[in-house]
Amino acid sequence: MTIHKEGAATIAVALVALAAACSGVFYAAGAGAVSYAAVAVAAVLFGFIARFFRMPSRPQLRDEQAVFAPCDGKIVAVEEAFEAEYLKEKCRQVSIFMSANNVHVNLYPVSGVVAYAKYHPGKYLVAWHPKSSTANEHTTVAIDTGAHKILCRQIAGAVARRIVCYAKEGQQVEQNAQMGFIKFGSRVDVFLPLSLKVEVALGQKVRGSETVIARKR
Repeated sequence: MTIHKEGAATIAVALVALAAACSGVFYAAGAGAVSYAAVAVAAVLFGFIARFFRMPSRPQLRDEQAVFAPCDGKIVAVEEAFEAEYLKEKCRQVSIFMSANNVHVNLYPVSGVVAYAKYHPGKYLVAWHPKSSTANEHTTVAIDTGAHKILCRQIAGAVARRIVCYAKEGQQVEQNAQMGFIKFGSRVDVFLPLSLKVEVALGQKVRGSETVIARKR
């Protein structure tokens, strides 16, 4: 397991800030229970931040018949919805909520060409809010597989304040390669053609690059 490159600056700032805070406590209180407790709390906080940016080693699976989960998390919606931004048609929407405890690397669910990629500034409603998909800061990426188009939407949450997306229009991308990263709690919506069979259920936990969320009938 390694630390994702998007975490380098955050981890460095956290280390300096926590070290400075501990030094301040030692200066004010001297060596003793209070100072040692401050060091313990700082160590726990630093461990949490570093763990958030972890990038586990997983096989980059390939299956042209399948759509893989683009991230780790919990299925919070499986429903028919009209995708109005790019596809402009009825789709099957599968939404995955990522808690702060999940790995936050986002992956391409299918191989193909990036047909559309756009960043949208917005609000920071809690990620499970019904309006967060369009009202919150988000990035939309549509991938043309040749047979159909799959649309992914990275959505910031109440805590997540930075979405990183590597997709560029016209780019050829590989299934389960890195699409981006969302810092702290957030959500990813996947819009699928109605012709595909959804293979996940509400409340199910999924793992990016491992769980198949839909498949050709």
